[in-house]
Amino acid sequence: MKLLTINCHSWQEDNQMEKIQTLANTIHENQYDVIALQEVSQKEDAPIMHKPIKEGNYAAVVVEKLHELGSKQYQFFWDCAHMAFDVYEEGIAIITKHPIEQIKTHVLTKSNDVRFWKTRIGLQADILIQDKFYSFFSCHLGWWHDEEEPAKYQMDQLMHAVNKDHHVFLMGDFNNEAQKRAEGYDYLTSNGWHDTYTLAEEKDEGTTVSGNIAGWETNKSDKRIDFIFTNCENGVRLSNVIFNGRNKAIISDHYGVEVIIDSKS
Repeated sequence: MKLLTINCHSWQEDNQMEKIQTLANTIHENQYDVIALQEVSQKEDAPIMHKPIKEGNYAAVVVEKLHELGSKQYQFFWDCAHMAFDVYEEGIAIITKHPIEQIKTHVLTKSNDVRFWKTRIGLQADILIQDKFYSFFSCHLGWWHDEEEPAKYQMDQLMHAVNKDHHVFLMGDFNNEAQKRAEGYDYLTSNGWHDTYTLAEEKDEGTTVSGNIAGWETNKSDKRIDFIFTNCENGVRLSNVIFNGRNKAIISDHYGVEVIIDSKS
């Protein structure tokens, strides 16, 4: 099973359509089973295609490109978390080529006001892959020390939403550093969540953010803040950073993470 997650920084990139094509080409080439996307935006005033999707929705454009490439089996689901850059409805998405049992949105913050930029959601998709159901969550969390909307509260809400009897994957931009002790990363791992990067038999250096980006304006170092966590401890064959200029061209201010899970897991 192949998984991919990336914070897209959608419609804020130079050469945006070229970067979307790179993403679609890579998905088509690697045939990922599930793709989790964050910062997936659409213009608030764009015409509605089918509620809640409007024309120009970033995930819709990616899937349209996939269909043009011949990967017509891919479908997507999207929901809005909050407004961004005054004119965009920003949310998260899941793309998959497999049958979906259910899609559910979980509000993770104290606020559920889409006009408040710190409002966060988790998008859950229960998906049938090779005769086994898995639960996937696309997540874009806040910061550990945020007094208004602390990440710990969001992680608690996320863990409350999970059915631990299922094989679960939490995928996305967690805005918490793997290198920081006694913060979000340690909180999740101490609550039974396994980092697929740590479990992987083969891996690279793991950096998903390098230098100054939105939300980390003073950052001058390499960080690992984008993850795929799971509640099962075995069977991760590979974890690679992608779209970092070495493994595919850069398409966002975040790099992506791809993992290969042993199908027997």
